[in-house]
Amino acid sequence: MGKAGFCLLAAGALAFGSAIAADARRAMPVVSDEAITRPGMPRTLEDYQFFIHADAQMPTMGVEPYSLNTPLYSDGADKLRFVYIPAGKQAIADGEGLLQFPVGSALIKTFAFGEGEDRRLIETRVLLHREDGWIALPYRWNEEQTEAKLALVGARLEIDTPDHGTISYRIPNKNQCKQCHSIDGTLVPIGPKARNLSHEWLDHRVATGQLDTRPEHSDILPDWTQRDHAPADQAARAYLDVNCAHCHRPGGTASNSGLDLRWEQQDLTAIGIMKRPVAAGRGSGGLNFSILPADPSRSIMVHRMRSEDPGVAMPELGKSTVDEDGVAIVERWIAEMK
Repeated sequence: MGKAGFCLLAAGALAFGSAIAADARRAMPVVSDEAITRPGMPRTLEDYQFFIHADAQMPTMGVEPYSLNTPLYSDGADKLRFVYIPAGKQAIADGEGLLQFPVGSALIKTFAFGEGEDRRLIETRVLLHREDGWIALPYRWNEEQTEAKLALVGARLEIDTPDHGTISYRIPNKNQCKQCHSIDGTLVPIGPKARNLSHEWLDHRVATGQLDTRPEHSDILPDWTQRDHAPADQAARAYLDVNCAHCHRPGGTASNSGLDLRWEQQDLTAIGIMKRPVAAGRGSGGLNFSILPADPSRSIMVHRMRSEDPGVAMPELGKSTVDEDGVAIVERWIAEMK
């Protein structure tokens, strides 16, 4: 073959390859910005196009996975977390606190039990940032694991779990989502705070233009997988911040308790030390203080964390079993107090 013929063949192959690549790009799903921002509630998770393969939780381009240093406990469920920020928009860092996501953003969290072929997706919760604020919607996966449909009224499911056997798992209804995600009556995200996100993840978001800057006080909550090696006060305070402070804080739905369990709170009484309950009832277990230094067994906080009674157990929503690891770290923290 002559040089001219070779060049024509190469050019043809290049054009053919480019056409295939273009077709592949056209075939890839694109997140539906309209589904996120328009009024109404999409009936299925697929309507958003967050995933190329939803059953495998393989995200579409632009949907980024993330993890938390200290995660929220939910009966031992695995949680797959993703964030979507629209092209050309940027999240704004707010110190060590919650990242401020632009309108059109979405936070996606799938709850699952089991591993490998035995993994079962239970629900996917989405938080959508619209012009008039955030909206929270739960989607329930079907038995075939092929589709997740909007579950406005929630659900109660019997789930076989690797850690707790068969449990009664609750998918929250739309209003129950507000119970945890409400500050002064306004629905807000509670998870992706800079202090609970890794430097590497934040730096990558800055490099891609999705975040304006990495704040100085980020990545400061301890890695929960290394909790036994972290100082007990840091691990316990991080646990309470993530699992309890969205309600037990000023403006939260449990603000009338007088407890403020946020990481940044330094007042000893506010975090429960030698604090008497606002109302002595069944929840107090006949005990006198939220936290009695050096005595976890006589601390209301531990009593309520250890209870499975719906009228006593804390947190009230999001779990039906006792988090033994969480209780253990809080007990160690209280036991070390002087």
